[in-house]
Amino acid sequence: MDSRIEQYEGKMKKSLENLKEEFSTIRAGRANPHLLDKLRVDYYGTPSNLQSVANISVPEPRVIQIQPWESRLIKDIEKAILASDLGLTPNNDGKIIRLTFPELTEERRKELVKDVKKKAENAKVAVRNIRRDANDSIKKLNKNNEISEDEVKILEESIQKATDKFIGEIDKLTDDKSKEILTV
Repeated sequence: MDSRIEQYEGKMKKSLENLKEEFSTIRAGRANPHLLDKLRVDYYGTPSNLQSVANISVPEPRVIQIQPWESRLIKDIEKAILASDLGLTPNNDGKIIRLTFPELTEERRKELVKDVKKKAENAKVAVRNIRRDANDSIKKLNKNNEISEDEVKILEESIQKATDKFIGEIDKLTDDKSKEILTV
């Protein structure tokens, strides 16, 4: 594989990884501890992620349990959850916070699938933009007589193959996430 192609393929891979990360934060009616990945809690003046100040577990399919290492953090954790866009109300017994996930309505599931498809489309656009940048740099190399017309064709074909591969992976990821959301 040409090193000139590898850098662009790396960027495409990054777009796919970002999409996976975004999908992991979309709740599908089941408790998923990754929904809390973006939450930050003030811990002795330092914004810290929840995983570094509490033990997070899933005791039941629709419940996330958060056990802070210090009980004084309960109020801060609850504040962070309420301020987030999770739409969940935390319950605590003084030691443990429980987040219960309600069943999603049919309408809400359809909204989530639309959101998934929108995020996927943005990822595809990013991959196509990377392809365009790669093709532009290939044409520039040819214009400066650094590579031949044959090399241009070979490099453009390689970029197109990479683009097709990543678009296919994005489509599969989108289908899987959509099925997960629509499964009652």
